[in-house]
Amino acid sequence: MTEETPGFEENEKPDVPSGATSDDAEPKAAPSEKEGAAPAGDSASSPQGAQDVALTAQLDQVRTALSERTADLQRLQAEYQNYRRRVERDRVTVKEIAVASLLTELLPTLDDIGRAREHGELVGGFKSVAESLETVVAKMGLQQFGKEGEPFDPTVHEALMHSYAPDVTETTCVAILQPGYRIGERTIRPARVAVAEPQPGAQGKSEGAAEPADTKADDTGDKDSGGPEEG
Repeated sequence: MTEETPGFEENEKPDVPSGATSDDAEPKAAPSEKEGAAPAGDSASSPQGAQDVALTAQLDQVRTALSERTADLQRLQAEYQNYRRRVERDRVTVKEIAVASLLTELLPTLDDIGRAREHGELVGGFKSVAESLETVVAKMGLQQFGKEGEPFDPTVHEALMHSYAPDVTETTCVAILQPGYRIGERTIRPARVAVAEPQPGAQGKSEGAAEPADTKADDTGDKDSGGPEEG
């Protein structure tokens, strides 16, 4: 009969010494788990860290491109606004030039109407037509200027006749030969006038005219003073 070697049964556990803990009896697998964990500093070298870095770089590129496109858009908007203002300014200028050209061609007709009015010939249907024409040109901005007695201004007056007058103190428009016309601040025809200037030496003559009176007074005084002496 063979001897059986004493052993442990399947369900039996080895005896644990009284001074040992349960952790000493369990197999130690923790070191292998710790060895498999990656250090925190090596997260960038991991696939997830590399992907984060790539996304950050791509986001920076997108932001830079967005800033450039925004600046381009703002520049285009500014150029478009300048273009609109320039076109509007040119449109107004072209309109003013066209209106001034048309009204300049009508000035002789307006002069004829003015002469007919002065001579009392503006009557009947001709008067209605003339007044309608004057109303239309006034709506288009045409203004007439030039009056007798106003000071002469070479920027808006054209002197066709010149004379001297003792009753004026400066160069004055004494007659309006043709009225002037303007559109806004733009003069399309100066007023053609006759001007008069102060008489040369008029003031000196007036002063000299008073001298004989003073001399006469002196002579009278001398005679009066000499009377008693002779008596």
